[in-house]
Amino acid sequence: MLTPFCVPAPIHRRRWLAGLALAGAPLLLSACGFRLRGAAAPLAFSRLRLSAPAHSPVARLLRTHLQASGVSLLPDDPLPPGSAPPEVQLDIALDQSERAVAGTTAAGQVRELQLRQRLRFRLRTLAGRELIPDTELLQQRELSFTEAQALGKEAEEALLFQDMQQALVRQLMARLAALRSI
Repeated sequence: MLTPFCVPAPIHRRRWLAGLALAGAPLLLSACGFRLRGAAAPLAFSRLRLSAPAHSPVARLLRTHLQASGVSLLPDDPLPPGSAPPEVQLDIALDQSERAVAGTTAAGQVRELQLRQRLRFRLRTLAGRELIPDTELLQQRELSFTEAQALGKEAEEALLFQDMQQALVRQLMARLAALRSI
């Protein structure tokens, strides 16, 4: 039996309200300006030479993001005859992970760590014109520490470093996308 306002009986009211909320969610989200993150912004260049330290985790992530954006990564070695030279050179001078004690207990035991990930880079044309001058990006996170949970904290620390590296790559990609011309 339906009530005067066409609301189902109390037994089915939860399902009806859940269906109404599900149907109304897209309307509410579109009204607030929400939209799904689309494809990455197009870059002003299509061929890039990346120069980075040998075991740079940020450079590894960056290569993946650049290739997903349609950029051809060219090797540091001399190019084969007939191939197009890179339009720009991205030099990563520093990719450094740091771990510092931020707090100790009265007994001198480590209580809190500060984790930092630094990235220093510059972008230039092959003619030497700087598009992005020497720039340093820094991400840092705080990590509470207890000896009783040392193994779990090591895993958490590794995850935090990965998160900071991904954040640095996103920041760098945003700076590259902000270039309108080369």
